[in-house]
Amino acid sequence: MALITPLSLGGWLTAVAYTLVLTGALTVALIKAKALRPGPADRVTLARATLVGCVTVLVVESFAGPPTPLGLLIPLAAVALIGDAIDGQIARRTGTESSLGARFDMEVDAFLILVLSVFVSSYLGPWVLAMGLMRYVFVAASWAMPWLKAPLPHSMARKTVAAAQGIVLVLAASGLLPHLISLLVTAIALGSLVWSFGRDVLWLYHRSFGRQAG
Repeated sequence: MALITPLSLGGWLTAVAYTLVLTGALTVALIKAKALRPGPADRVTLARATLVGCVTVLVVESFAGPPTPLGLLIPLAAVALIGDAIDGQIARRTGTESSLGARFDMEVDAFLILVLSVFVSSYLGPWVLAMGLMRYVFVAASWAMPWLKAPLPHSMARKTVAAAQGIVLVLAASGLLPHLISLLVTAIALGSLVWSFGRDVLWLYHRSFGRQAG
């Protein structure tokens, strides 16, 4: 990244911190899963995580002063999003699907959405942060309410809504859309996310307490 665009101290610290956290978290996850090395799909996800790290550094740099090079940030974010459709296919075709790979993939996606929401919120408003924070709020709530940790059934609607968040944020970040259109599209995406999380919470609640009542 530093070979392409100069980095401030904040950018360097972000890059180092991201690398250490990513390496440490993946190492611990591999040890817990008793895996010797990442699988083929996990390597693709790791490449995506590296791109997300570059996007994170660029977003941090955007608050340091110089205008963010959108010609660099947008392609990196777009490739990271497109790669989400690749690692899953590789896992299925190679028969290497695992809970580790699914969790790794999900965490990379969630962090990319968080970072993009921070960037877009700088000119659309702080309400955009809800798009990136919602999953983390859900996870935090599950610590106090364990019934939220129950597995959810497969849902194409959930996957579609989740994918739409990244697409909308990249479009909003690109500046290609008029400001009013960016506001409207982003608000619709957030509304769909609230609906998706709300539906899942209700399903988990009825699954847990409905059985108890029965």
